[in-house]
Amino acid sequence: MAYVFETLPAQRSRIDMSNPSEVIYWSKIFGCSEQQLRQAVAKVGESSAMVEQLLDGQDILSL
Repeated sequence: MAYVFETLPAQRSRIDMSNPSEVIYWSKIFGCSEQQLRQAVAKVGESSAMVEQLLDGQDILSL
């Protein structure tokens, strides 16, 4: 049996959209498409917490 290891983002609080492996990682974590992730980041910025709130349909809390 082969093991597949996922690489974790360098900063778990930020989403680096220029890094393809991070885009795949965060899309999987949030259960969304790459396009949805890109739209969310464009709307609220690179904060993983803010993107998660937006994708979950929760009210956005300013940090």
